[in-house]
Amino acid sequence: MQKITAAITAVGGYVPEDKLTNADFERMVDTNDEWIKTRTGIEERHILKGEGKATSDLVVPAVQDLCKKRGIDPDEIECLVVATITPDMFFPNTANVACDKLGIKHAWGFDIMAACSGFLYALTTAASLIESGRYKKVAVVGADKMSSIVDYTDRTTCILFGDGAGAVLLEPNTEGYGVLDSILKSDGSGGKYLHMKGGGSLNPPSADTVAQKMHYLFQDGQPVFKFAVTGMADVSYELIQRNNLTADDVAWLVPHQANKRIIDATARRMGLSDEKVLLNIQRYGNTTAATIPLCLWDYQGRFKRGDNIVLAAFGGGFTWGATWIKWAI
Repeated sequence: MQKITAAITAVGGYVPEDKLTNADFERMVDTNDEWIKTRTGIEERHILKGEGKATSDLVVPAVQDLCKKRGIDPDEIECLVVATITPDMFFPNTANVACDKLGIKHAWGFDIMAACSGFLYALTTAASLIESGRYKKVAVVGADKMSSIVDYTDRTTCILFGDGAGAVLLEPNTEGYGVLDSILKSDGSGGKYLHMKGGGSLNPPSADTVAQKMHYLFQDGQPVFKFAVTGMADVSYELIQRNNLTADDVAWLVPHQANKRIIDATARRMGLSDEKVLLNIQRYGNTTAATIPLCLWDYQGRFKRGDNIVLAAFGGGFTWGATWIKWAI
């Protein structure tokens, strides 16, 4: 029997029209364009505005774009996996809400919460569903409305994040293309450096949790940066070593778009030139679970069938990982 792998057969994406530029932040908090660009590489981010708009409203157009490119009806999708830390609500999960909005009546769906590593966690999980032989079309979406949990008076974090969604369709392949290997890791001791304290069973919503700003994202920048530089770089190197790949074998690195200095460190550890590193952080900022699929969406025109692509991420929790894909389109 031929080995079944999960190949990406289409990529979709969506970012809202409204933008927040560095110039906008100069009027909101004590910062400036040069400081932001020098330390993060970010120039602007897209923000989902409007009454009643939630993460599912990012997921839906991304999946619609995906289906249009593949030439299928959304109802042909058998499973929808959504990676997000900003769900519409605790339950029902965002995947279920999105399925309803998309008119998907015959699928099941679930959410995965792993912060900025969420797309890799979801992709690896979804790939196993294809590899099992039970499913033929599984959609994986990374989507976050980070503007809903950002404190726009905190100059250290508000400049970093944007809203958006990226999606891929996985289908069975027997030619050796698709998701070939992943190394995923987590370390809960890092949670104290990057988290949101309020809203869960530990600190249920109350007037006190709101007053203490516990429903906003918290980040202790220096420890997160230190862990991210080593974690993302080391796991990416471990992945290519484990699969006997050299820097010459890797066509592209698609890293989580959080900070250009972290991305540069990962590329150096892998021995990759800047030309092989894909960046769009300047346009979108950190969209958390959406950064990697949005990068695939932006750059898919450059990929060639058979390209070895490494996806790498580091997120709150801590969570981190790297995935090797052989491009199938």
